[in-house]
Amino acid sequence: MTDDRIEQRAAELLPEERAAGSADPRAQAEAILADSDRREDDPEAIENRRSDQAAAPGDTTR
Repeated sequence: MTDDRIEQRAAELLPEERAAGSADPRAQAEAILADSDRREDDPEAIENRRSDQAAAPGDTTR
């Protein structure tokens, strides 16, 4: 992961990512990119949930 990539992602945080209120947008961007890279490298490692375990759209209680 390059510093340029991290800085660009930090500058382009999504509204919901900004709303999370990170005190360190650069660290937040680095964590987002690391998670994204892991998911790309190993798509099978992504948690699988049954439909009855998934949250309904807009439900933030789960």
